[in-house]
Amino acid sequence: MTEPRIAVLLPCYNEEAAIAQTVAGFRAALPGATIYVYDNNSRDRTIELARAAGAVVRSERMQGKGNVVRRMFADVDADIYVMADGDTTYDAEAAPQLVKKLLDEQLDMVVGSRVTQEDAAYRRGHVMGNKLLTGMLAQLFGRSFTDILSGYRVFSRRFVKSFPVLSGGFEIETEISVHALELRMPVGEVETRYFSRPEGSTSKLSTYSDGFRILNTIMTLYRIERPLLFFGAIGAVLALAAVALGIPLAITYYHTHLVPRFPTAILATGLVILAALNGFAGLILDTVVRGRREVRRLAYLGHPAPGA
Repeated sequence: MTEPRIAVLLPCYNEEAAIAQTVAGFRAALPGATIYVYDNNSRDRTIELARAAGAVVRSERMQGKGNVVRRMFADVDADIYVMADGDTTYDAEAAPQLVKKLLDEQLDMVVGSRVTQEDAAYRRGHVMGNKLLTGMLAQLFGRSFTDILSGYRVFSRRFVKSFPVLSGGFEIETEISVHALELRMPVGEVETRYFSRPEGSTSKLSTYSDGFRILNTIMTLYRIERPLLFFGAIGAVLALAAVALGIPLAITYYHTHLVPRFPTAILATGLVILAALNGFAGLILDTVVRGRREVRRLAYLGHPAPGA
């Protein structure tokens, strides 16, 4: 059995203070891997330093981490993909452990769940937001990870080549998690150390704007992947509102055989029609989603399991 081809993928934007150290760390941890640095319009010396450190440097002009991940997954050919950030916050020494778990258990994704004792590494707002979003994902999709926003992940080839990346920004980690949960892929987690950024390196994250975008992504994916429940819930609310408005009218009509409030009656009728439309929309879209899911599953099954 030949050794699997391992690719280390590092999306970067203005990381001159950390990229050389990051490349060196993964080079030492995975000597046989090819390290790719995908630059995303950096205005500093990221490209120069990454190339000097021995990485294969490529560029993606569309701004945003999701756009970079889409390009990386499309262009790079390997058996195992290790994705991290180029800011030295993720523990490169843990990479062999993550790869081993993926191969030994024939998983499609292993998440490096972040553990840190440094307050500067993981802001409280991000910790709270991560827990909230992780809980929401578990409620919406039945199971989840302990750290859905971790950017440290190891993928099988069949995961990467069956994943249609749609996100443009930092919500990409959420989309990756949902893809794995939706197709019921075998996945795992390993606790890994998480460090603060080196001096001179600046975080590109925004607690509130990125959190809102991730929350919007979860709701959008839920609407797309669970249309029957999504539109069914809207239809149920509209139907209950129609019943609440219609009961007094029905009682009045029973006693007087008159309908004195025509605007309310028209409103209740309109709500019933909207409720029915939402229900039928959910049923139709659920059939469409099932077909899409089958196509993605077949694309997924077109590649062998890791380590097979």
